[in-house]
Amino acid sequence: MNIIELKDICKTYGRGAEEVRILRGISLTVATGDFVAIVGPSGSGKSTLMNTIGLLDSPTSGSYVLDGVKTDKLSDSQMAVVRNKKIGFIFQQFNLLPRLTALENVELPLIYSGMGKSERRDKAKRMLESLGMGPRTGHRPSQLSGGQQQRVAIARALATSPALLLADEPTGALDSKTGTEVLELMIQLNDQGNTIVLITHDPHIAEHAKRVVSIRDGEIVEDKRNVSPPRQVVTV
Repeated sequence: MNIIELKDICKTYGRGAEEVRILRGISLTVATGDFVAIVGPSGSGKSTLMNTIGLLDSPTSGSYVLDGVKTDKLSDSQMAVVRNKKIGFIFQQFNLLPRLTALENVELPLIYSGMGKSERRDKAKRMLESLGMGPRTGHRPSQLSGGQQQRVAIARALATSPALLLADEPTGALDSKTGTEVLELMIQLNDQGNTIVLITHDPHIAEHAKRVVSIRDGEIVEDKRNVSPPRQVVTV
């Protein structure tokens, strides 16, 4: 089954002489359990494509089916519900709320999904423990290293058991050693069956994915499958 089905996706900003085409007829499918890296230089359209996949922005034209849900005619509120249930986001800058503890940050998407306090607290704690963050549940982001903050962010992304993990430059704000650890963790998550789409400009990061989609000037210029992607990271 395909988690992602994009067909002829276009995104245009402005009108008339001011019109700028960012995405130009992109068609892409991603199967359950795959690990896809979307790569491209700055200005290639990969961030706009990520926002489209993540239901953070709507295409000007084309169709998008996410885990069996047709998204074309969804209202903003309906899109938010689908986004919360279907997608776990992992950001470069972690996007943790500074006043909340690690546990409370992981609880957030569960609150939005309507889960009761006791159940969501237990689940958030289990997620943190599974990522080696059990002893840090009461720590705030400022009390955690960059790698620990990213682990909390990954736990938050996994909390709702989403169909898709969408990672935007997840190692970009980390030193090479910590970045390596986070990339290895993502490989492990994929080996456990999680579907991952990773946005990156770094070909070294991309080579660890099972499939690499290259985008330039708003178009897919290459789509190749890594026959034997390295499952152990040496450097980042």
